[in-house]
Amino acid sequence: MRSWGLSFSRGYEKYMFLIIPSSLIIGFILSRWLMPFVSWSPYIFGYVTFVMALGCGVEHLKWVVKRPAPMILTIILSHGVAPLLAYGIGWLSFGAQSDYTVGLVLFTIIPLGVSSVLWVGMSHGHIPLMLAMVVLDSALSLVVVPGLIEAFFSTQITFDSMKLMKDLLVIVVLPTVIGVTLYEISRGKLKDKTAPVAIPLSKLGFTAVVMLNAAAIAPHVTQLKRDMVIVIPSVVLVVGLSYILGFYGSNILSKPSREIKVTLSYASGMRNISLGMVIAMTYFSPKASVPVVLGIMVQQPLATLFHACVKKWLPMNCVPQTPVKTIEMNNL
Repeated sequence: MRSWGLSFSRGYEKYMFLIIPSSLIIGFILSRWLMPFVSWSPYIFGYVTFVMALGCGVEHLKWVVKRPAPMILTIILSHGVAPLLAYGIGWLSFGAQSDYTVGLVLFTIIPLGVSSVLWVGMSHGHIPLMLAMVVLDSALSLVVVPGLIEAFFSTQITFDSMKLMKDLLVIVVLPTVIGVTLYEISRGKLKDKTAPVAIPLSKLGFTAVVMLNAAAIAPHVTQLKRDMVIVIPSVVLVVGLSYILGFYGSNILSKPSREIKVTLSYASGMRNISLGMVIAMTYFSPKASVPVVLGIMVQQPLATLFHACVKKWLPMNCVPQTPVKTIEMNNL
């Protein structure tokens, strides 16, 4: 069972850039039959978050807290600079009042993506740093997401910020806290014992969330075909600029190492799209969900492209050793 589970995880990671867009297409095609199960999305996502947190302990978080510069810079780039760029692109393309503009900004303010840990590992970045940043940023989403939505759109949209905070507490923060706590109690052993079953299920859960939310917006997307000529390039631009922000923004740090540069690039470029879809479908119009959904189809292929660029631009003579215990990628 263990070898099968870990083999499945490796295969999923290898072909994730195909699996996620394919699950979107399946969600669109099977929308009629999947619609009754859309309400399951937040709970499935909570499980995915919990499994992710099982791979991170206080030791990893302490390392980030003691060396906060990469984390602070990532937050500024991802949730400060990127939303401003997204808002500007949306304003120029659709107007400040457009739901598409809301969707572009929403993409940049949702937490860092769990899948970024996988890409950081494949590019020989700093896995413990990336995992700790995902966990901490997920916890901060309780304040960051409602706060930035209010800052950008409080005058043009109405939403229940307190309900959003409660939902984020249930589906993101609590699973994160429980996962980290169990990691500490078991000293990491629970992660290893449950990995053959928990990890494949979390990957299937991630795929299910994407598929269900695609099914939910399918009836609306078919009515917006003409808009896609402008929306798709706008999403590609926002996601691409997010990667670039991380890559060049890392130079603000004093002589950033190769692994730090790679890590910040993926951290800035990839978002937790499944959470973004849940938020978009629950609190905003279907139009606002479109850029978030398209973000899924864009950020994985761009991650593949960036991975190829990293090998060319940042050749690695040796794999750097991280200062905390190595985390196996297959157990994430």
